[in-house]
Amino acid sequence: MNRVAAVTGAAGGLGRAITTRLLADGLHVIGLDRDAAGLEGMAREGFTACLCDLTQPDDIAAAFRDIGATQGGLDVLVNNAGTCLMSEFPDISAAELDQQMSVNFSSAFHCCQAAVKLMFGRDGVRKIVNISSNGAYNFDVFDPPHYRASKAAMDTLTKDLARRYARDKIAVNSIAPAMTETPLFGVVSEEVLAAAIAQMPHGHAMQPAEVAAWVGFLVSPAGDISSGNVIVLNQGRDVR
Repeated sequence: MNRVAAVTGAAGGLGRAITTRLLADGLHVIGLDRDAAGLEGMAREGFTACLCDLTQPDDIAAAFRDIGATQGGLDVLVNNAGTCLMSEFPDISAAELDQQMSVNFSSAFHCCQAAVKLMFGRDGVRKIVNISSNGAYNFDVFDPPHYRASKAAMDTLTKDLARRYARDKIAVNSIAPAMTETPLFGVVSEEVLAAAIAQMPHGHAMQPAEVAAWVGFLVSPAGDISSGNVIVLNQGRDVR
């Protein structure tokens, strides 16, 4: 039987790359996103589209109930959904702060709650991979504070769940990429983007497929013994 994976934000640039990688590795992938047209364009064997607003806990609960009913359980969760809202401190509104935390952190929290229940009793080491950001640690770049806080919260969740479920053989890790070429590039000016890419040691942004390969590694048997780690991908930019 194929292992079953749920990928949030599946219709985005990085979500598509992660989905492609997991499908190639033989997993059945349920893609969760609110972009109906984007999900429709991803239709292929082994992929199940799940229209879901990840800022709504009731939508998340319903989506995972359906996964349990149709798939019998879950082996892998990739919390990839995220955005970067660009208002600057101290002018970040309460509504924007709530939206930033809802998309980047609360969605992952609620998905983990639902997914863990579907992972109990499954064979092998089950996996949760949270897509964090280098912005939680590198304060030289342009990321605003509410974005950084949302990703740092995700990494704290990673460590808590890794410790909490180690003996249940549920491995939980974060991947924290630096500049990766996704549609989020469009939220900043060309000048800011060029300056940020210029800081990358290889002289270019990373590609979604490169990050997806690390997800594939953690999801594979080779990743069974890794849990509670935040894996920083930045071409060596921040080594001190």
